[in-house]
Amino acid sequence: MSDQKKRARESRTAIEKIYVTMRHLFNRGNYKPNGTSGGALRASLIQLSPEIYGSIADPEKVELDGLLYVFDRLPRGIEECRHIKLIAKEGFKKAGFKTLIPQKRKRDCYRIDDSTMYIEMTRGRSDIYDILTHLTFMYNEADKIKNHVLDAKYRPSDDWEKLGQIVRLERAKKKFDLKKGLTYLSNVLGRTFEEVQIAYGKFEQSKNGNSLFNIAWWLGKLAIDEEVKKKDREITFSTRLREHVGHHIYGDRWATSVKSVLAEEKLLDRPIHIISANLHSVMNTLYGHAAAPKLKDEDIQQLAIETSKVENQKLRDKIKVYALKHGMIEIKDTSGTNLEVQVINTEKVPSVKSKDEKPVIIVMDYAFGEQAFECMDELLKPYDEMEPAKLNVRSVAIMGKAGILEGDKGDIMIPTAHVFEGTADNYPFKNEFEIADFEGHGLRVYRGPMTTVLGTSLQNRDVLEHFRTSTWNAIGIEMEGVHYQKAVQSASTIRKSIPEDVKVMYAYYASDNPLVTGKTLSSGSLGPEGVKPTYLITQKILENVLAG
Repeated sequence: MSDQKKRARESRTAIEKIYVTMRHLFNRGNYKPNGTSGGALRASLIQLSPEIYGSIADPEKVELDGLLYVFDRLPRGIEECRHIKLIAKEGFKKAGFKTLIPQKRKRDCYRIDDSTMYIEMTRGRSDIYDILTHLTFMYNEADKIKNHVLDAKYRPSDDWEKLGQIVRLERAKKKFDLKKGLTYLSNVLGRTFEEVQIAYGKFEQSKNGNSLFNIAWWLGKLAIDEEVKKKDREITFSTRLREHVGHHIYGDRWATSVKSVLAEEKLLDRPIHIISANLHSVMNTLYGHAAAPKLKDEDIQQLAIETSKVENQKLRDKIKVYALKHGMIEIKDTSGTNLEVQVINTEKVPSVKSKDEKPVIIVMDYAFGEQAFECMDELLKPYDEMEPAKLNVRSVAIMGKAGILEGDKGDIMIPTAHVFEGTADNYPFKNEFEIADFEGHGLRVYRGPMTTVLGTSLQNRDVLEHFRTSTWNAIGIEMEGVHYQKAVQSASTIRKSIPEDVKVMYAYYASDNPLVTGKTLSSGSLGPEGVKPTYLITQKILENVLAG
């Protein structure tokens, strides 16, 4: 057996151990990160050493890009909380608690008191596994800080005391010597001054969480308090959350709200096309040129660039107002899925010339992992408010962002099948898209099977290389493909709730290449590079939908 194959098997075993442990802890209802079970979870994560968590296995160096990645997805102030509770939608917003929403992961979170954070989990198991992985990584880095600043007699270092002074000055919004502060911080984190200076700037630009000074100090403080004062950190799961997971409660509410709008607008019997994508590219592509006639009709990329500029909020607002007057209906989410929806009646869209069939487009925001099956499965069921009414679904289109295994950020992937990681489950399908559909636009296009992974934060180089070079010949990894396709196939071939010849369109743009150092998800967002593939895929989806 080759060394690469052996490492891949060991890594896949570590992934399985992580999920088995997580399921056990979830069913148990609570655990301590430094307890026996929490320690086993951490050991498996360190053994796996996912690419996204960089130097997690290095006992000396605190991983800085990984910390930025997870703190962009965790609520502000979580580093200060000893008790973290994962909950269902349980009325805390109505109780008047301030809602904290992470910048890059839609979750309602509540700071109950100085030491307690509640986090709503309404997107299914994938969401729970995702956040537990981030928390495990966070606690691992916290213990590195503790080990750096305590001596054998549990006495804190001088750098630690001075860092505390910096944090207090920063909180009081008083001036302090930044260079001295970064020097203390570099010693506490086990990183060079230059590395910490760059990381500090990235955290300041993020504006989602507290500063790197505050995060590092509080992570270390809670780890020290647990070691010295026996004040344990703990993660718990509410009873309601454990009862709700796997029962489609939020997906059912979400789908019912969408179909009730179709019923109210008398659109249920019209040809329906479902698009899972962001909530701006379809709207801008359909309405942008009419709302902003100065932009050339034939130049979709110019429209994309202009609407994506931060300073062009007025243009985006103008397009949205125009769209709402010409056939677009917004459905704000109240179900807990955090998936907002646009219903577009193309009969009222000026740019749609052929209105013979008067198609209706449902644009749903990106789902997360297993949530894709829950929501799509419920949406494709008949609307039975009074009597069952099957939806005339003509096509389902999925535009996603994914990790590419051969190529670069911004490239396009056209899947021919989805293979579920860790199983032999595979979902081949006829994709309406071909490579030729996207050629001639300056982007590289890849076609082949893709792997649906349980979580992008658990992938390491050896497993990914196995996906790429084994007989699966995977071109990329993503989190929703299997779940969407499972819902479409069960609805069309088993339940017969939608036509059996429903068209499916899948296209992904590469947000990262996890096999290349410096191009993983933790190295930063896709940024402007994502504009061109996003709008090109959107344009091709709409061309297919409106062609009938």
